[in-house]
Amino acid sequence: MWQEDSVNPTKTIHGNFTEPRSLFVTSNGDIYIDDGEKNGEVQRWSAETNTFVTVMNVNSSCHGLFVDINDTLYCSMYEHHQVLKRSLNDAVMTGNRVAAGTCIEGDGSNQLSSPDGIFVDVNFDLYVADCFNHRVQLFQSGKSNGITVAGSTSLKETITLYCPSAIILDAEKYLFIADYYKNRIVGSGLNGFRCLVGCYAKGPQSNQLDGPSSLSFDGSGNIFVTDTSNHRIQKFLLMKDSFGKLKKT
Repeated sequence: MWQEDSVNPTKTIHGNFTEPRSLFVTSNGDIYIDDGEKNGEVQRWSAETNTFVTVMNVNSSCHGLFVDINDTLYCSMYEHHQVLKRSLNDAVMTGNRVAAGTCIEGDGSNQLSSPDGIFVDVNFDLYVADCFNHRVQLFQSGKSNGITVAGSTSLKETITLYCPSAIILDAEKYLFIADYYKNRIVGSGLNGFRCLVGCYAKGPQSNQLDGPSSLSFDGSGNIFVTDTSNHRIQKFLLMKDSFGKLKKT
């Protein structure tokens, strides 16, 4: 863990993880960590006690984790083409419930193909980066059939994607997507979708990406991107005067 602009980490958390694929940090500083590949669980590190506890049992890695405002934990299972969830308020860690997908790979409205990043809004609507269907699916609360909100198969004209790997919404419900194989970040706005970062070619320059796998906002609206094949994390400042103008710092 680093404080911004610090060269050295302020804290290093050591755990018994095997190939963790994702994490999620809640507002109180707790960290949820995927440990499903070998150990079949999701762990929570408590910022208050500096200890770990298992909070979910899974049978593969979680490529995306999310905790909603109602303390429900979501895991996107890339290998099983499904998103599972369980309430963290349950005293006993019982079986998981299906949030999206049928566990059978496909491109139907109720199916997924290697789901990656996920996001749950305040209405408990679930957004899924449906990687190999090259689309972002919206599963409204309680619905098993999704709506394509980005990608070539959407009902409205949006943008063509090539394995979206992460999805987040801002406060105005605009979408921001890491488009993995196109090595770019795209976002929606008043005038539809447009490319924000990595719009011309992959590479190591400050305005380029190579395999962006996750992204997140900070409290000021700046975007942080895990730039996988460049082995770095990039920060882009969102300029206030014009949508989509970002600069790397």
